[in-house]
Amino acid sequence: MTAIMAALALAAAPAFLQSASAKITEEDTSCENRGGNEPGGQQPTCEGEGLTQNTENQNPSGHAPPGHNKDD
Repeated sequence: MTAIMAALALAAAPAFLQSASAKITEEDTSCENRGGNEPGGQQPTCEGEGLTQNTENQNPSGHAPPGHNKDD
């Protein structure tokens, strides 16, 4: 019985991991100018030239999952 349960768990694990990771998306979080400041009216998506778009990987609830974002 234990062997059957272990085999089922191993068979289901790849499908679960693929569906969970597919829901993590890159979202715009803020916008910076060349001076490193956030220009007013530009958040969270940059509009115009000379701006740097900051993004973050988020899950469907809007949180950044551990290990999916790097610190600059």
